[in-house]
Amino acid sequence: MIDSLPIHLGIILDGNRRWAKARNLPTLEGHRRGYDKLKDIGKYTLNKGVKYLSAYMFSTENWDRSVREVNYLMTLAQRMITRDLKELNEENIKIVWLGDSAKLSKKLIDTLRKAEELTKNNTKGTLCLCFNYGGKQEVANAVKKIVKNKSINIEDITPELVESNLYAPDVPSIDMVIRTSGEQRLSGFMLWRSAYSELYFVDKHWPDFTTEDIDKAISEYQARSRRFGK
Repeated sequence: MIDSLPIHLGIILDGNRRWAKARNLPTLEGHRRGYDKLKDIGKYTLNKGVKYLSAYMFSTENWDRSVREVNYLMTLAQRMITRDLKELNEENIKIVWLGDSAKLSKKLIDTLRKAEELTKNNTKGTLCLCFNYGGKQEVANAVKKIVKNKSINIEDITPELVESNLYAPDVPSIDMVIRTSGEQRLSGFMLWRSAYSELYFVDKHWPDFTTEDIDKAISEYQARSRRFGK
């Protein structure tokens, strides 16, 4: 039996489009509701005592969606971060961005960096925005950084070295990954940090996810026995 809270929860925010379709609403409305939900769930989870919450908002594969949908998601992310930054900062929540800058506009990159800079000394908890994120790309980028360091010999390359070159290397491994909307796969989410994560799948679409669902997931985590291969 685990009595303590998970240190790091990861959530794959799935089902926004299906939620909208089931209600005969535009796809874009599903994304809007999903982004609004993230702020509420993020604040609740970190106020509860979880130290890190990582949200899979936009993957490197999502660029294959329609231009209209991608453009809306970019605008929505810009608006959400700008609109909610003051409130999250006042809540003492730190924001960290994990992702690749490729294809993102300078305006959005600057907004993400501004959010990181403004909240860097906050201590209540960390909200990790996985935006333009891909697990394989993260590891590939870490390897590129290592290779560029001419002073490193091949014998020096260890899991610890790779880990120290990931996006935001201070962010620890994930204790539990939650995925909404009934899908049961990681889809490239935090491939390195999820090596020993507990997995928890929920049939609800993300806009329907509630604080009670977070409580259920944490209770399930506390009931599991984690052996890490021992």
